[in-house]
Amino acid sequence: MSLVRLAKRRASKVIVSIFVNPTQFAPTEDFSSYPRTWTSDVAKLSAEAVDLIWNPDVTTMYPDGFATRITPEGPATAGLEDRFRPHFFGGVATVVGKLFAQVRPDVAIFGEKDYQQLRVVARMAADLDLAVKVIGAKTVRERDGLAMSSRNVHLSEGERRVASELFRAMKESARRLRAGDDVKIAMTAGAGMITAAGFVLDYFELRHAETLAPATSMEDEPLRILVAARLGTTRLIDNLAV
Repeated sequence: MSLVRLAKRRASKVIVSIFVNPTQFAPTEDFSSYPRTWTSDVAKLSAEAVDLIWNPDVTTMYPDGFATRITPEGPATAGLEDRFRPHFFGGVATVVGKLFAQVRPDVAIFGEKDYQQLRVVARMAADLDLAVKVIGAKTVRERDGLAMSSRNVHLSEGERRVASELFRAMKESARRLRAGDDVKIAMTAGAGMITAAGFVLDYFELRHAETLAPATSMEDEPLRILVAARLGTTRLIDNLAV
């Protein structure tokens, strides 16, 4: 809903696309169990008075004979999500490219929570002259700092209490960095907080906020901390500007 409200400030008409894209899920991932909440989505979007919901089915997006895909590089090969989900951004870039072609938006709003995805989509739109301005919307958080995500419903009650440690660790590392701590020391401290809380850590990285290149000092600004970790069977991602 925060994306819709930002879109309404930027445009006279707002279209919301809803499509769970099979090409960005690997066979081992949660495509079949990914939350689908059509009835409540429509109710919430109706209350916000959006102009149109674009809800294509799989055969509309990928008809028989479909044979063209976008293979992004740059931010898509930064060694973050792509290291663990090498198929992912090709699926994202292809489906978002198709949605842009179908809807022809002047602006498109993407949440900052999926930060690497935001950078990939913005780079693709610029590189392919798609005539759409990609705008990042600030991450919406629960009261304890946990980033809102459709996957949060999979957390058990105990896991939910622990999940906010991701945000606390990022804040602590950012505080240390701003105070002048060595990058390696500050980031190691944050990673230690996450593993001590019971997560299995995929990455906890300091990167340049635009290119997503690794950062070794505060002089590499603008900077972003990005994290991905598993808690039980749920994989959570988050990020924070430094």
